Amino acid sequence: MQIRNLWKLVGGVAFASVAVSGLIVSQKLLRNDEVFYRTFALPLLHRLDPETAHRLAIKCASLGLVPRQSTEDPAELVTTVFKQKFSNPIGLAAGFDKHAEAINDLLQMGFGFIEIGSVTPLPQAGNPKPRIFRLIEDRAIINRYGFNSDGHEIVAQKLEKWHKNRGRKSSGIVGINLGKNKLSDSAVEDYVKGIQAIGKYADYLVINVSSPNTPGLRALQKKEELQTIITQISIEREKLKNKPALLIKLAPDLTVQDKKDIADVILKERRNVDGLVISNTTVRRPNCLTSVSKSEAGGLSGPPLREMATKTIYDMYRLTEGKIPIIGVGGVQSGEDAYEKIRAGASLIQVLTALTYNGPSIIQKIKADLVTLLRQDGFKSVEEAVGIDHRRQ
Repeated sequence: MQIRNLWKLVGGVAFASVAVSGLIVSQKLLRNDEVFYRTFALPLLHRLDPETAHRLAIKCASLGLVPRQSTEDPAELVTTVFKQKFSNPIGLAAGFDKHAEAINDLLQMGFGFIEIGSVTPLPQAGNPKPRIFRLIEDRAIINRYGFNSDGHEIVAQKLEKWHKNRGRKSSGIVGINLGKNKLSDSAVEDYVKGIQAIGKYADYLVINVSSPNTPGLRALQKKEELQTIITQISIEREKLKNKPALLIKLAPDLTVQDKKDIADVILKERRNVDGLVISNTTVRRPNCLTSVSKSEAGGLSGPPLREMATKTIYDMYRLTEGKIPIIGVGGVQSGEDAYEKIRAGASLIQVLTALTYNGPSIIQKIKADLVTLLRQDGFKSVEEAVGIDHRRQ
């Protein structure tokens, strides 16, 4: 009897310990405790393989186990792009919430906007695993996901559910990144299907012609192909009541001639193209890389991409005469990185890899540092600083 009671006591203590530990962990997750993330949560996630860690992070977000911003953003960060008001210019890049699983909770973390996807017409598994690799020494990632997607039908159901409650649980701009199926014969048809199936839920749509992990996709950045795509998708976009902004996502590996050709098309189609997303991941491998996985195939993101992406932003802003808004993405780890891209010509900024190595506290830090930098240089708003490096030459 005494032994049985002892085991009951031990079991009770163990249960209570787990419950208390779970409560403490959940509270620290919700409070955006930077030390907790740096010393416990991130090291724990990094013990898992990258894709499992990614899925766990999405699951936590969908369950609301993410920190929430409780204050309004400073007035300097409020900006209007694509005729839409953003509470701040820092957004979450496509590739994190691929299947629209945690829109409200991600917006509540302090992002001014988020981009889901890429979403393909039919469900597809993507490339074989393993297909994502941490380059810890370089604070970078190589991925070759290959547009793994739940497909339009399933994602549309999730977006419909979110859309019905929009405004009650969170506010913010939501973009949808559209991709093509690997075995599809027509990229244009796949993009058109995306606009038809889920375009009505988007504040802006991104036509992804620059992922390095789908064979032949980057060839769509060529002048004639891009012209054809824009012509067809703009017709379909005009049929939507919400008229979402239409953006094209570009690679950082473009030649000088590629950039000039794309700029010619964009300026010609200025009424039909509302912006550019610059840039996608790179297939280049800078000499600075030191991690053992640096030679893995796929797209490289993180700090080694920063200069390439910023240079592409700078060039495309100049070539399009500053007339086409740009979302800058690639290697942003700090307020200084964000400011660099804004000065080069980006109106908005996206982050993703930074979350892997810094946790969600990086969102507030980037915004706070950006405000400091704007004030130091005498700018009253983000909009005043966009492209300033071109005007001060």
